[in-house]
Amino acid sequence: MSRAGAPPIPDEISRRFLLERFAEYLELELGSSPRTREAYLRDLALLATWASERHRVSGAAALEAAHLREWIYEQKDQGRAATTIKRRISALRTWYRFLLAEGVVKADPSEKLESPRGWRRLPDVLTVQEVERLIDAIPLEDEMAFRDRALLELAYGAGLRVSEWCSLAVKDVLLDELVVRVFGKGGKERLVPIGRKAAGAVGMYLRELRPRLERGQGEGRLFLNSRGRPLQRMTAWTILKKLVERSGVTKPVTPHTLRHSFATHLLEGGADLRAVQEMLGHADISTTQLYTHVDRERLRQVHRQFHPRG
Repeated sequence: MSRAGAPPIPDEISRRFLLERFAEYLELELGSSPRTREAYLRDLALLATWASERHRVSGAAALEAAHLREWIYEQKDQGRAATTIKRRISALRTWYRFLLAEGVVKADPSEKLESPRGWRRLPDVLTVQEVERLIDAIPLEDEMAFRDRALLELAYGAGLRVSEWCSLAVKDVLLDELVVRVFGKGGKERLVPIGRKAAGAVGMYLRELRPRLERGQGEGRLFLNSRGRPLQRMTAWTILKKLVERSGVTKPVTPHTLRHSFATHLLEGGADLRAVQEMLGHADISTTQLYTHVDRERLRQVHRQFHPRG
């Protein structure tokens, strides 16, 4: 069986898993669009091929709930988008309605599949060495080097959101006390400690560069652009993107990656979960608890990748 615009589905797979009859069901009984039919059939062909090769499943009736769960979670491990996985679950559920109606199966094993909406995505995290490579990638001869170093040291050193990078005021940086005053979501204020490296970088920027940038249009903000205006989010993101390219770090890195890394490195070092919650400005500790799963998930991924029976 083949369809225009999509690779052909092997006839053997189509026959054993009733995909051609399912295509007719989608078109004639459900009135599904050609795009939906093509996507569902492609998804089910992938499942059928996987189940045949991995578990020697003979056909639709032989599939079990455990097979479906394993396949869906394998999609997650491979980094498939949540929207793709959600569509594949939808394809499965529609297929099983058809199989039930045809009397091929007596129960629907797709009923208990968990939707990606219920998953908590593990954040991307840099190693300490990768953070250092990012900071070391700032060219010292660049006229904005003092600002960029202060920006990264503070973003990672205080676990700031990118909006907080840009909204920080000069008066909110209390260098003598090694603390920054941050106004987060909903204008909620929190005090976050910073280390001496971050404080030193910010102090250098305040002394050597910011006075030259300030032309009466800085609005009291800590970080300014080359024209003396407050730094905007997209500019901050562009600065980070260039440094990632220069550093050779191959992981996907966004401003939020530095915040995730801040939290993860604190917890890996033995920090108290409640203290990290306070520093991140999380209203609910369950949000912070996500970071406690990072190490366990990383270990599981290593085991799956390298253990001979993983």
